[in-house]
Order: sequence, then structure tokens, then C-alpha cells
Amino acid sequence: MPFELPQLDYSHDALAPHIDKRTMEIHHGKHHAGYTAKLNAAVEGTDLEAKSIDELMTSLDMSNGALRNNGGGFYNHSLFWKVMSPNGGGQPSGGLADAINRDFGSFDSFKDAFSKAAATQFGSGWAWLCVQESGKLEVCATPNQDNPVMPGVGCGGRPILGIDVWEHAYYLNYQNRRPDYIEAFFNVVSWEEVQKRFEN
Repeated sequence: MPFELPQLDYSHDALAPHIDKRTMEIHHGKHHAGYTAKLNAAVEGTDLEAKSIDELMTSLDMSNGALRNNGGGFYNHSLFWKVMSPNGGGQPSGGLADAINRDFGSFDSFKDAFSKAAATQFGSGWAWLCVQESGKLEVCATPNQDNPVMPGVGCGGRPILGIDVWEHAYYLNYQNRRPDYIEAFFNVVSWEEVQKRFEN
């Protein structure tokens, strides 16, 4: 199989109380595993088997539902686990902090814009912090398992931070209180990882 479920860098209970153990077990072990298996099935026996997930997403035929949904699910979750850490929270520093202040005015203004994008994404989807080719930062949201590197999604840029606002990401702990989950997410954001992605 060309794609394997990425292992977490921390235990399932490491992000508690902000993200609970049971949610992590189901989200990583069932949902992300499911996207991985279905992505492998979608590329099996085709010339797409040799492509990286990045290549698949940037050259995606958007009418290919199996690849769009499962490739997107694989890509999005692979980023999601990496930008969280038990030692997360606080605020970014260095070049990322400077860019946030430049493009949003302040960290609090960025946080408000990101939280609003996540809270107002209708139904299932994601909110993102992206770096445009010019270096400018932008916040946007995408439905379902779409992401900013897919053709014509409208976000553009390269995602360096993403939050999953599908109900499976938070419902066990937060029920319908999506804003509470979004607020809690900021306690586990690994700004060190986001900074690395920003520099790359």
C-alpha cells in the first residue's frame, strides 16, 4: 500500500483535557485509518500509486470523489496531528509572529479571524492558516475534506495550521459547542511546528 496511517507523536490521552483520549482513539484509529484505506483503494492499479499525497492533491481531478474525499482526509489529518502537541499553546515567536502581526495586526486579531472561520464553516470542514506564494498569511475555510492545495478551492497558498471542525473531532467532549472546542484547540497548537512549516 502506498499510503500508511501516520503514527502520532504523542499518546491518545496526551492532549487531555482539551482533546480527550476517546476522541483521539476514534479520530485517529478509525476515521483517519478509514481515509487511508479508501485512498489506497482509489489509487490501486493506477499510475497515481507512484505519486506523493502532495502531488495527488495539487494535480487532483476534482470530479474524482473517492480521491478528493479520501485523499483530502488523509492529507488534512496528517497535518492536523502534527500541528498539535501536549506542550503546545501560548503564542508564536520569531518570523511567524512578525508575519501574523504584519498581516492581521496582532495575534489576538489572527485568533479571532481563525476562530470565526472555524466556527462559521457550515456543516463539516476545516479552517486554515495559509502562506501565499508572496509570503502573505491568510485565513480561510473549506468544506468536507477539501484543502487549500487542491485546484480551484479558492483558498490558495500552503496550509501551515488547520483545525478539523467535523463533529467527530469534538462531539464526545463538546457536543454542539464548537466554539468551546476551537478555544481549547489553541491550548495544544504546536507553534514550533507551525513556524517550521512557515519557514519551509
